[in-house]
Amino acid sequence: MALPLLPGNSFNRNMGKEKFHKSQHWGFCNNVRMLVSEEKPGIGGELLPGQKIKPKNTVYPKGDGADAPSWVAFDKQVLSFDAYLEDEVPDKRQENYRIRYYKIYFYLEDDTIQVNEPEVINSGLPQGTSIRRHRIPLPPPDDDQIYTVYHFNINAEVVFYGRKFKIYDCDTFTKNFLKKIGIKLNPSVPRPVDPYMKMRRETLEFVDPFRPYQFFDTLTRFLQYDGKVLRFFCLWDDSPSLFGDRRELVLHYFLSDDTIEIRELLPLNSGRDAMSSFLRRGKLPKYGPPGIFQPGQITDRAVLNVYGGLSEWRPDGYLLDKYQLGRVEQDFYTDRDLSIGATINVWGRKVLLCDCDEFTKSYYRTKYGIDNFTAISCKPPPLPKIERKYPPYTGFGSEEDSFRSCVGLKPTPHRRNFKKFMELDSYGNISNTLRYFAKLITDKCADLDRMFVIAFYLCDDTISVFEPIERNSGNAGGMFLKRSRVKKPGQEVFKSEFSEYIKAEELYIGTTVNVNGYLFMLLNADEYTLRYMENNTDKFPYSNFDLAIQKLKQEKSKSREITQVFSAADCNHTKVLPYNTFRDILMSITMGKLIDQEFITIARHYRVPEIMEPDVTYLVAQAHEKFKKNMFENFDMFVYNCVYEDREKKGVLPTKDIKRMCKSSRLPLSDDLLDSLLSRFEDKEQQINYELFFSILNWRMNPTPELQSPPYLKEKCEDVWVGMPSPIPVKYIRYLDFLKDVYGLEENAP
Repeated sequence: MALPLLPGNSFNRNMGKEKFHKSQHWGFCNNVRMLVSEEKPGIGGELLPGQKIKPKNTVYPKGDGADAPSWVAFDKQVLSFDAYLEDEVPDKRQENYRIRYYKIYFYLEDDTIQVNEPEVINSGLPQGTSIRRHRIPLPPPDDDQIYTVYHFNINAEVVFYGRKFKIYDCDTFTKNFLKKIGIKLNPSVPRPVDPYMKMRRETLEFVDPFRPYQFFDTLTRFLQYDGKVLRFFCLWDDSPSLFGDRRELVLHYFLSDDTIEIRELLPLNSGRDAMSSFLRRGKLPKYGPPGIFQPGQITDRAVLNVYGGLSEWRPDGYLLDKYQLGRVEQDFYTDRDLSIGATINVWGRKVLLCDCDEFTKSYYRTKYGIDNFTAISCKPPPLPKIERKYPPYTGFGSEEDSFRSCVGLKPTPHRRNFKKFMELDSYGNISNTLRYFAKLITDKCADLDRMFVIAFYLCDDTISVFEPIERNSGNAGGMFLKRSRVKKPGQEVFKSEFSEYIKAEELYIGTTVNVNGYLFMLLNADEYTLRYMENNTDKFPYSNFDLAIQKLKQEKSKSREITQVFSAADCNHTKVLPYNTFRDILMSITMGKLIDQEFITIARHYRVPEIMEPDVTYLVAQAHEKFKKNMFENFDMFVYNCVYEDREKKGVLPTKDIKRMCKSSRLPLSDDLLDSLLSRFEDKEQQINYELFFSILNWRMNPTPELQSPPYLKEKCEDVWVGMPSPIPVKYIRYLDFLKDVYGLEENAP
């Protein structure tokens, strides 16, 4: 009879367990199948009787410090301990033991330990990695545990697999880390001296071998400094000698064998042979040239012959001369002798070291502690500038042509400023030509009313003067002065210096210009010239609106009287004044402080905009010219299409529909001309009578007079100013805005 399932009555130990799996006892180690059941637990992951599992985590408790795992928090952090080991030597009577020094590395990220033994030359012992990196267990009976950071301290012993290591010191990082985790560090102790190595060093110090097989080690220096070259920039001043000059050199010092090579920097068109090598690579003596030596006189070893007697079987012997009698001493340049500012002897030539490259500076800074690398200039002092004198102008040709004939044996033409010509030459609608309307100043009654057009070309600073043709004036008109540069008056003709010519900055409205003895007073300018001057106020200060306003603000004390004068002039209260009235008022206010150019600048700023619309007849005539050139006559098609689009039979269509129809049928008119024509024929509702519009455009049915071309002149002139300029630059001026900006006043409404 079974006992009831009550507390204390059940002996089933598996009650409440959920895991009954068996551990895998077979596995792979280094790709070899083997039994790995020593550390495997029993059924359900429970330990077997007497079984202990080595800890897999670090000794540091979880939750202290950062939340990052140990392999992240202690990445690349290693504790380094210095230790030694007494190794017994039972087979040699010279020594009983040896002291072997080790480096113990403890990796904090996974508690692994690595033991390395520094290599000692000719020790006869296998050295290097003594214990590879892994977790090392404690000595028995605690072999189920591993070494942690708390097992290490200075002047403490650790046992790794039966070998006892004595720790005598550690690095700074290790000391700080052990102090932070609460370990009290013991004081460092001196490491013991290996008696065998001490005896060996004492023996080698007293041994001075002088045998024929004495070895000069040059391979070590070659492997250490191969490809490393010091570079100095030098100067050899040979100017005191006949036909000598200053020669720039580059010195290369090869650290692998203490040899020197010098190369010459040949400038362009120096006239010298293309031989850049100045000194072949080799050792450079300090006191050269040293003279001529016999063969075998300069050697590294002095070998003595040893007489072996008459015995045939005894070979001849050789012995090195210990005292090296008769040896020729030579002193060569080394890296210690080279520095910036030093002068070296290159086979009788004094070469000055002026500068060096960055590698050379870092080499001397590291090896000799030199920090001063102030460079010395290799360039020669500037030669005294000799003023070149030229003969005066002869009067034949231009001054530039005469000057070019004096510069060289072969005369060359004068080179124009091509860049300025390309930038300021006329192209498209930009003329880059300043045109002024001028009046001739003369005492002759017949010439008092003669008017001229003066054109200044910005591309080459030339001037041309043209007189418009006026019927029944008694003057032929036409070209008055061909395009050329105009000299300023009062200059000597036959001189060595170039003459000064009239510049664009000297031309402004109101000034007087002397053109080859004729005085012209500039009265007005075209729209392009005035706009160009206002956009370039640095060259034309009289077109600067701000400067002109500053002169008017000086009369601010008379602001009330000025306001009354403007109000009295505007009788009809239109808030605008004619240009002449506005100018007369400002002339009376400023008392001659403003010139005509400044008056025009102010007037243009406050002018009333004028709407300049071309005549309908002129637009239709232009359209007919386009149709004739393209032989376009298919106007009936447009009317048929419009009738089709006009569903309500009103005889009108929207402007946008007619424009779309013209563009789709490729009517040979530009967009601006087409828009101007449509705007003239549309009504208030933006609709156009299409039959009237296309009948007027039909040049076959309704021809218009042809456009009149300008009259042909027998004398070619490119400076024709089409139409006489207006005597006034603007018609009306907004004087209220002017008073508000200048004096801060406004006219009271009547």
